Amino acid sequence: MNVKARKRTPPPLNKRRAARFAAVQALYQADNGDQTIGRVVAEFKAHRLPGILEPLGADLPPVRVDAEWFAAVAEGVDRHLPVIDARIEASLSSGWTVARLDEVLRAVLRAGAFELMERIDVPVRVVINEYIEVAKLFFEGEEAGFVNAVLDRLAPVLRSGDKAL
Repeated sequence: MNVKARKRTPPPLNKRRAARFAAVQALYQADNGDQTIGRVVAEFKAHRLPGILEPLGADLPPVRVDAEWFAAVAEGVDRHLPVIDARIEASLSSGWTVARLDEVLRAVLRAGAFELMERIDVPVRVVINEYIEVAKLFFEGEEAGFVNAVLDRLAPVLRSGDKAL
């Protein structure tokens, strides 16, 4: 039997998803370099946001990035990092730490946790789904399922007053 391998199609991007994708990249860069998140955000706004699809290698039409959303997520994670990391770590399996996670996966979880914690105007299901889709932009394996599981565990903790979980 001759089975043809299917080429993975990236999930569609809109302004917000592109902003989330860029925020994860910025968080990764700040986590792995010697720049503050403020400098990384400024660099992205000046040079990288207009061409955010290029790293995907996708044959997709250009997408405008919601630069305000991008900055709010990246800078918000930085402001609340100790709380976010503590919450993520508490939701991981025994013996796992935030530091032990893949660096990109850690950035995806941090951004998703921030939105769950601070962007109560966005429904929980939307936040979780968006970061599952962002994870799919970076990974082809089971990482999207991992993001789903961790954010799903975090949602009741970070949105304890939200009746629409």
